[in-house]
Amino acid sequence: MTITAHLDDSAEPTLILGGTGPRPQRVTLTGRRATVSARPTGRGTTWTARLPLRAARWGGPELPLPSGEYRLHIEAAGGAAVPVTASLPATLTATVRVQLDGDVLSVRPPIDVAYDSGEGQAALERRYATRPQGLENAVFFESFYGRNASCNPRAIDRELARVAPGVTRYWSVVDLSVQVPDGAIAVVEGSPQWWRARGAARLLVVNDWLRRRYERRAGQVVLQTWHGTPLKRLALHRPGFDPRRMLAVLRESRRWDVLLAQNPYGERVLRKAYAFLRRPVWVEGYPRNDTLVTGDGAKARAALGIGADERVILYAPTWRDDRDTMVDFLDLQKLAADTGAVLLVRGHSRTILPGSDTHGARLIDVTAYPDIAELLVVADAVITDYSSVMFDYTATGKPIVFFTPDLADYRERLRGFYFDLAAHAPGPLVTTQDELTAALATEGIPPEYAQRYEQWRERFNARDDGHAAERVVARILDQGFVDRA
Repeated sequence: MTITAHLDDSAEPTLILGGTGPRPQRVTLTGRRATVSARPTGRGTTWTARLPLRAARWGGPELPLPSGEYRLHIEAAGGAAVPVTASLPATLTATVRVQLDGDVLSVRPPIDVAYDSGEGQAALERRYATRPQGLENAVFFESFYGRNASCNPRAIDRELARVAPGVTRYWSVVDLSVQVPDGAIAVVEGSPQWWRARGAARLLVVNDWLRRRYERRAGQVVLQTWHGTPLKRLALHRPGFDPRRMLAVLRESRRWDVLLAQNPYGERVLRKAYAFLRRPVWVEGYPRNDTLVTGDGAKARAALGIGADERVILYAPTWRDDRDTMVDFLDLQKLAADTGAVLLVRGHSRTILPGSDTHGARLIDVTAYPDIAELLVVADAVITDYSSVMFDYTATGKPIVFFTPDLADYRERLRGFYFDLAAHAPGPLVTTQDELTAALATEGIPPEYAQRYEQWRERFNARDDGHAAERVVARILDQGFVDRA
């Protein structure tokens, strides 16, 4: 069978395949985080299949495919696979850059190859870091290196849009598959528009390090919201002396003007870990946790297809420094079956790009779901290990279980802890799947952990009262970081 391929970019980018011979039953593009399929049309000796390079997830809008490699599969009428030998040269559109080689479609962000190099990026950096124009009444938001539009920056965006709708809001994204908040402008990392927005905005709101070279322009302010109260050691406190890391930490923290902390404990740790000693830290609670107090979870349940009466358990492990993908210590399919719950599986933000979705009955991979806070509202219980989600979820008052089979290795070799988790955890620490299933059999806070749970909430969640975003945005406006109108 001869197969041809071309790209139709007259409306939305669409891969059009054509062939001779019997019409196939289905044509599918399968990637790590998205799948697109089409039923070929045609009669007689030729057929055509149209594969839009867009996908919708969780009831959201159709967006360009996430960057990555997609396997092209053509299924014959009888179910057999048809060999694919089509090709398409690298083609740039307004939303993606694609290339087809055999049965592999490469999808990349829509950046011209002239800019997608070290020299090209350096030229853009020079152009926009030294631009003579003044600053805009705008905010540049970035969450988890542009892999999603979530966390504290998203909550601040929503409140700022409510009280100061005249402020322009740019969102840094790795590609256009990342859904940004309504009214915001997505700018793809590394594009000319991205460099211009980052250099023009009066305020930058980020929750992790500022990547690439960043030189503050006169009048610019950086609000570092960070992304969790720390259990594991950070920055200058990480195990092992590394002078290069120390220099990088000091250089990074000097870029920040204000640091946000969830609680006084977090303030003390972050100040020391980043040598952020003489600049202000706002201890206002985390804006991302407002919905844990005010939300009802109905929207997220509907988007995920979960019934109102179904029990939901969220598994949210942290990342490991020695692996790219999510930990695989559990038989997730068995856990869902044994608990009778819908099991949501949430990998860390660092596993979004290299990882792939987990599939199974009553198992939903939500690693790429836009905002974990909505998932925490839905969850009737959370399983984690050393993730900072432990400090957020307890704002809900719902039970948490710690699955820690590698506790000694993580604590002593990989990262180290700021305090003894086993002595203070607001829920049981278990090391086997059977122990985990047993711990989840009882709904509610185990009586033996009730006092610990309340002490934990007093220490870490006192400012998670549903109004953190209001307080933070009020301070932003009061201090003139941007103008209300």
